[in-house]
Amino acid sequence: MNAGSKVAVRAPERASVHPTAVVDPSAAIDPSAVIGPYAVIGPETVIGPETTIGAHAVVEYARLGRANQIFPGAFVGGAPQDLKYKGEKTRLVMGDGNMVREAATLNRGSHATGETRIGSGCLFMAYSHVAHDCRVGDRVILANGTALAGHVEVGEGAVISGMVGIHQFTRIGSFAMVGGGSMIGQDVPPYCLCQGDRATLRGINLTGLRRGGFSREETLAVRRAYRTLFLSGLPLKEALAELRRGELGPRIRRFIEFVEASKRGVMRPAPRPGSPLLDDEQGEE
Repeated sequence: MNAGSKVAVRAPERASVHPTAVVDPSAAIDPSAVIGPYAVIGPETVIGPETTIGAHAVVEYARLGRANQIFPGAFVGGAPQDLKYKGEKTRLVMGDGNMVREAATLNRGSHATGETRIGSGCLFMAYSHVAHDCRVGDRVILANGTALAGHVEVGEGAVISGMVGIHQFTRIGSFAMVGGGSMIGQDVPPYCLCQGDRATLRGINLTGLRRGGFSREETLAVRRAYRTLFLSGLPLKEALAELRRGELGPRIRRFIEFVEASKRGVMRPAPRPGSPLLDDEQGEE
């Protein structure tokens, strides 16, 4: 190269940010991301590759992974709706490939844990709500108008239908399904169906298990475990002991561990006429 010759310098690629969008100087936006008109990207926010932020959406104090779609008017990382929150620095962390539809609200953590965490491949339909300090696994669906209170845990593959309310600190197990309009105040075990106000178990979620790739043998094992735990008439501790005496695959081990770890009490089927309520080991409100 001759002295004095010029070297072509390529300008760094920049994200597609609409001129009406407001972006905080502390935000980090991947060059392949798209920020729509009048969107607000607030402080300490990371927008990952191929993520799109729709018109009038607000994202702040959040870390978003790859290929998330935030639709117009959604709010991601907003302050906790918790009177104990005094402005502490907290955040929301989201994985890849999530879809947050119009007017959904996903709040960041409170001082209690510092973080709301959302997995990958989830769908949050319009007007759904995830409160502070929740833990939402992969491939979860929240239908329209459903609300998770603070500290709720939702396992992978769970489907929560529309207009459902879930009490704080409640857990929804993996591949469970909650019917529309349900009010959930106790833990919903993995693989189960529940519905009602107040909701009760209605069997196992066969459609969810099929979609989750369960084999026929695994599905039969889940059915047997459900019958032992909830239909045998045994007290819960004795039913768990009975299950542990059998051959345990990873699916049933998860089932047992979920039930044993319950603090709010595990949801049961509605009592049959003439049957005891079997509420001796339910958690207290």
